[in-house]
Amino acid sequence: MVLAGGVGSRFWPLSTPDRPKQLLPLVDDKPLLVNTLLRLEPIVSADRTLILTNASLVDAIRAAVPSVPGENVIAEPRPAGTAAALAWAATEIDRRSNADSTMICVHADWAVADAQGFRDALLAAETVAIADHALVTVGIVPTRPDPGFGYLQPGAITDSGAREVTRFVEKPDRKRAAEMLEEGYLWNSGIFVWRVRDFLAEVMALTPEISASLTAHGRDTGGMAAFFAEVKQVSVDVGVMERSARVRVVSGDFGWDDVGTWEALRRVKSADESGNVANGSLFALEASRNVVHAEGTAVVLYGVSDLVVISRGGLTLVTTTEKSADLKTLIDALPAELRDLN
Repeated sequence: MVLAGGVGSRFWPLSTPDRPKQLLPLVDDKPLLVNTLLRLEPIVSADRTLILTNASLVDAIRAAVPSVPGENVIAEPRPAGTAAALAWAATEIDRRSNADSTMICVHADWAVADAQGFRDALLAAETVAIADHALVTVGIVPTRPDPGFGYLQPGAITDSGAREVTRFVEKPDRKRAAEMLEEGYLWNSGIFVWRVRDFLAEVMALTPEISASLTAHGRDTGGMAAFFAEVKQVSVDVGVMERSARVRVVSGDFGWDDVGTWEALRRVKSADESGNVANGSLFALEASRNVVHAEGTAVVLYGVSDLVVISRGGLTLVTTTEKSADLKTLIDALPAELRDLN
């Protein structure tokens, strides 16, 4: 199950409602969604891959990943949180296969340096999910105290060799993040593996925000619109994982990163000797740690550092890497003729 909704406003002006982040070649020459499916392909075939996205993106996604059957690209009637999305996906897998099927849940906008290590972690999580009848998450070994990620604390070792999860912490400040690194916390990646039967049982027992609607509409293939209209928005972390005693974690160390901001590209792309990363033509002199995307033009940097420069379709954005994490504030303030120029 690949979650591929949203626009990714923090990648404006490159990301637009018609061309969202997951369809952009941000890390290499392939869109993030295509890379996601290629990583999974050795263990999950395209015909057993479901993609949940916005209704407006269905055609674009089907065109981008033609190997995935068209009926496997599912339009979410409205954004209702990851708990509802994954619960509906689980019922869909049950209808098409059976409730003992293993369900792997990933997002379409990640970068992974070691694809084989990623697959090994998924298969290890599957073994635990089956052995323990557990909801398994892959916790990433942190490389820095990043306040932009959630964290989880591994607890006691189970008979399957996994760890229980003692607690979840959502986006701490940098000081607390540094302390948690020392205490052995892992990043909460959002990678989940479980049997459909076990996940749905926990949803029905623990998640009243969606359980009644799932009972009413989950067995009906035509009930998706009614289900999404009725449910209350809640994330799977809050609505299920934090409430369950059946959560396990296996650790992963395969170069995972959430490509959430322009600054993130400095961590996942090859940089020049001064730490600059670029798509397109860049000449940099006495310039360091800059992020550049240039379409149909060239960018020259001289004596500047920690900038983001995006040039596309007659519009150029210049900001700092720090401010680039908050582009929504800028977008909301822009006049429509600039916001929609590209």
